[in-house]
Amino acid sequence: MERTAGRSVMGKGLDAILGEGAGAGTAGSSVAIAVIDQNPNQPRKHFDPEQLESLRETIKTHGVLQPLVVRPRGDRYELIAGERRLRAAIDAGLAEVPVRVVDFDDQQVMEAALVENIQRTDLNPIEKALGFKDYLDRFQMTHEQLAGRLGLARPTISNIVGLLDLPQAVQDAVRSGQISMGHAKVIKGTQGAEAQVTLCRQIISLGLSVHATEQLARQAAAPAPEPARDTTETKVEKTDHVLGIERELAGKLSLKVDIRLKGAEKGALVVAFDSTEEFERIVSLLRAG
Repeated sequence: MERTAGRSVMGKGLDAILGEGAGAGTAGSSVAIAVIDQNPNQPRKHFDPEQLESLRETIKTHGVLQPLVVRPRGDRYELIAGERRLRAAIDAGLAEVPVRVVDFDDQQVMEAALVENIQRTDLNPIEKALGFKDYLDRFQMTHEQLAGRLGLARPTISNIVGLLDLPQAVQDAVRSGQISMGHAKVIKGTQGAEAQVTLCRQIISLGLSVHATEQLARQAAAPAPEPARDTTETKVEKTDHVLGIERELAGKLSLKVDIRLKGAEKGALVVAFDSTEEFERIVSLLRAG
């Protein structure tokens, strides 16, 4: 089947893809549930039990209102879209379900499964990431090409697929809804798997918002302040000789003299004065000396 590589299939939803394969399709027929095989590439791995129960009750009352989409596989059929309806119909005890049979290739099947789940009932981000990656790997497409097929922005595809680079503990937290996609993006910007897991646990235990998580991540990434330099001088004990010189100078100047030693060979000679007259006298003595 000829494909249009750059054309978005999101459009009006699943109908945009069904239109590509509708020519060979048969609508309105019913087939036995026993001959319908599930799609092995279904991106959704978890189905909400409450939603399935509600759908089951609706089907019991009104039947399956929207046909499932299938493709022929020998004498059987492979499900393309409608797994929730199929599961609910089985639970409701139905033997047959209405189907629309289309002639889809593998790429169209994967696109249909992705579009149905993205638009109708959101996948959790990890399931979405796995679905996107499987599609990219299988059909050797770039993020740009997949974005064009699904009608999404390329950064959206890259950000979602990038979740798979996170440690498994963080992925599990995203999958279970303990942290959001926004939290995960902040965690991904943190360097090191151990730091990422630690930040994830802090988000959960403290109930942090995305904004608070961003602030915490910035604080953790900031360089540690340099320790304050010790400006205190090492005090050297004065010897008797130095004390004797202090007394001698103090006697000659009639002022307080303090010799401050800094190590073995350095120091300062401090002569204290209490008035301008005393200062001038010291200066005169030094000049005369």
